[in-house]
Amino acid sequence: MGSSQSKLPEPAVGEKLAERLHAMAVKESRNELEKGYVYLEGEQRPLSESYTLFESPSAYNFTAEQWEKELMEDPKNRLALSALSSNEPQGILTQRSTTIKDTQNFNIKIPLEGAPITNQRSSGRCWLFAATNVFRVAIMRKHNLKDFQLSQAYLFYWDKLEKANYFLEQILHTATDDLEGRLVQTLLASPVGDGGQWDMFANLVEKYGLVPQTLYPDSFSAMNSSAMGQLITTKLREDALELRRLAAKSVNARSSLGSIKDKMLREVHLILTLMLGPPPNPNKEFTWEYYDKNDKFQSCKTTPLKFASELSSSDSIRANSGTDINELFSLVNDPRNKYNELLSVSRLGNVVGLRAVRYVNVDMETIKIACVAMLRSGFPIFFGSDVGKFSNSASGIMDTGLVDYELGFNIRLGLSKAQRLMTGESQMTHAMVLTAVHVVDGKPVRWRVQNSWGESAGTEGWFVMSDRWMDEFVYQAIVDPRFVSKEIRSILKKEPKMLPLWDPMGALA
Repeated sequence: MGSSQSKLPEPAVGEKLAERLHAMAVKESRNELEKGYVYLEGEQRPLSESYTLFESPSAYNFTAEQWEKELMEDPKNRLALSALSSNEPQGILTQRSTTIKDTQNFNIKIPLEGAPITNQRSSGRCWLFAATNVFRVAIMRKHNLKDFQLSQAYLFYWDKLEKANYFLEQILHTATDDLEGRLVQTLLASPVGDGGQWDMFANLVEKYGLVPQTLYPDSFSAMNSSAMGQLITTKLREDALELRRLAAKSVNARSSLGSIKDKMLREVHLILTLMLGPPPNPNKEFTWEYYDKNDKFQSCKTTPLKFASELSSSDSIRANSGTDINELFSLVNDPRNKYNELLSVSRLGNVVGLRAVRYVNVDMETIKIACVAMLRSGFPIFFGSDVGKFSNSASGIMDTGLVDYELGFNIRLGLSKAQRLMTGESQMTHAMVLTAVHVVDGKPVRWRVQNSWGESAGTEGWFVMSDRWMDEFVYQAIVDPRFVSKEIRSILKKEPKMLPLWDPMGALA
């Protein structure tokens, strides 16, 4: 999320090359596509065919030479070689018609979207930015603000410390499991990653509250988190091996090793405090001074926990058109699993003893109906998606028709959403916020997206998402219980189906 984009080709050059590729596009027969196909040993083949395994590299090279010869006989492929080897492929294959129709015009838009556009910089804190961008709208209404940011770094600090504790607890729980088994290796893979989920955000707000960004701004390591993350990860992996070694000698590992685990956690606390700075105490009063949108000076004295809890007060709920922001919950679309079912992920969380990550699995139609209803009521929506697919960060467009791979490579990508999840092709990678939708004949056409990549991305920080892209690459939306049926709400009371820790629905945005 912090990497920079390659420079795109000049628009005129890209358009001319794309036009020529379109003009020269040919349909090859299936026989030609299958010519030279090699069946591997043990692979089923038609009875009428015979096969010979490649016995040497020279035989393989000979076949590759034949493939190349046939490839270059087609003038379309020679043009494609010239275009694709000298330019950024997505820029060459971008469809101009798609960029024209994906405009920032919407007929349903919340009146207060929240400002300014935020920037997570070179960190994986998108979920914290998306969540605080939703929460800030409620605060801006309550305090009559023109612009405002909550401190993402405050929650980032406590999340890292809580994740370290959660990880060490999991290591004690799995002390007798095989070190090289899938579960322990998955735990060791990312003990304190930057990413997270809505329920994890809710845990942090419940335990630590919220503070304005002016009281705890980003440090260098909040904006550039990799070095800090690598240091803590290495430390925790060492600690994990030591806890497992000691647990093997202990009758009751969890009780006897508690003090040792606390010492390990204190060392993580030291790293966090020196690299992020000491955070405000959740229970100590702070003074927040600000100007409201009428340029009138205001001063507020409260604690982080009280500041957060006020969002569930009757005044705040009334100001937010009846929405209690602390009651929002997660809908997901996972077509591998049964709809209208509660899902959870084993051993996924951040705060020991608080809520687990839970999703109500529904079809996309249910998600979109709830999202449109929330936007009509004037409230923004946290959502999780696979942002890298068929998207362009420079133009801020997310559309399945954005890039025509068939034009350039004569291949058609046809995996379903379920197949992408099953093969590791897709999962939630990024969290953003919906603030508007364009509806035609009762159906959504495109959605307005508030990102956290700064004003240089998209249209001054704003993206547009086609409804078809939403179907294929959006997995999660956080909604108000009022905007789903009683049947959907009742699913929250059921026992969840537990998915393994390595399941793609355990991905942290």
